Amino acid sequence: MKNIQILLILIITIILYSCNSNSTKEQLVEIDKPKIEQAQEYFKELKDFLKKEDGKLWNYQLYGPLLLVNQDDRFIIANEADNKGILTKNGEVYIGTLPNEIIIANTAFDWNGKRWTMVMLPLPSDYNERLNLLTHELFHGIQPKIGFSDLFETQSNHLDEKNGRIYLKLELEALKKALTSDNVDKQQAHIHNSLMFRYYRYMLFPNAKEAENTLELNEGLAEYTGSILSDRTDDELTEHYIQAINNFYETQTFVRSFAYVTIPVYGYLINLQDVSWNKKISTNTNLIDFISEFFNITTPENLKDIVNKIELDYNFDEISIYETNRDNERQNLIAEYEIKFINNSTLTIRFENMKIGFDPRNIMPLKDIGTVYPNMKITDNWGILTVENGALLGQNWDKVTVSEPTEITDKIIKGDGWKLEINNDWELIKIEKNYILKKN
Repeated sequence: MKNIQILLILIITIILYSCNSNSTKEQLVEIDKPKIEQAQEYFKELKDFLKKEDGKLWNYQLYGPLLLVNQDDRFIIANEADNKGILTKNGEVYIGTLPNEIIIANTAFDWNGKRWTMVMLPLPSDYNERLNLLTHELFHGIQPKIGFSDLFETQSNHLDEKNGRIYLKLELEALKKALTSDNVDKQQAHIHNSLMFRYYRYMLFPNAKEAENTLELNEGLAEYTGSILSDRTDDELTEHYIQAINNFYETQTFVRSFAYVTIPVYGYLINLQDVSWNKKISTNTNLIDFISEFFNITTPENLKDIVNKIELDYNFDEISIYETNRDNERQNLIAEYEIKFINNSTLTIRFENMKIGFDPRNIMPLKDIGTVYPNMKITDNWGILTVENGALLGQNWDKVTVSEPTEITDKIIKGDGWKLEINNDWELIKIEKNYILKKN
């Protein structure tokens, strides 16, 4: 009798497992039904808005293949089918699961025969913010088709230095006043002063001009697109830009985030006079040269004297005190990172086919060695690296360094705040006090 009971239990278990396996997708759809219905509404809202816009901003329709991805379970809701039939049609959308090797991020990428724009869920509940985000990311999707493919970003590490930050903040304070000026002459004066602070920053950091331009061409133009196509009125745009600058000040580092506020504001101020200015930009354009020429502003010989004269009008004392205190704390953190990534034992992994996701708001340059990213996820031929407590990315984006491994198995290697899921044909090798990955 006991054997019969065990057999019945096994049969029931097998049946239940089979039913569960067959219904996994249906259960997932049922669980995410509200998300699916909401996504359908958002896709329609976006498509209708961009249909009315009719591609005027860039002479190209922005609406295209779009994936909304839930971060917890990698559930995909797409506005159209993929070319390999992996996504399943569900009502007016297509659903599926994003493969583990693809990093979830707001980005544009090629997958299953199409160039997709990926946006992480949840989307903003505010209509204007939602349009802003989606059109920003859709711009990245069309970049290769409108002449902005293969943009290479040079890191603006000087914007983590005290004077780099001070004169960026002064530039932004001048732009805030330009946005709220009650006549054209006052607005022009504040634009002039914003560029004086920019020129002075370039004088202090000779490589700044080229470095800043690389990110402003990429993310600056994308965010200009997002804000201009957010269906805001002029008053709402002014309020939005000022709030964006104020929020920007709260970010831990400006190295990769400054372009999200500089070019949208300059672009909007130009847009008031020339709505087609952005169509004159190419990958060879230096945006600050273009902006300076548009407003007929040149670098004066007595630049330092002019900056010293005007800086008090833009909260220089308050900014300087804050940045001096921040820099003292920063030096202490740099000393800690030097011990962790230079003096102590480490694991260094070289890239072969790297894909990376990270938060650009909290990175820290470490001298001329590289940049520390507190949180990141990297996939490559060797496996998947997840970092939650700091990793050093090489200056040339050719390698990543983490602290010494403390737990080592055939499949998983762990250290202080990081985990490496290693592929079968790779192994950990120790050379003196440090470690590397080597292919078998």
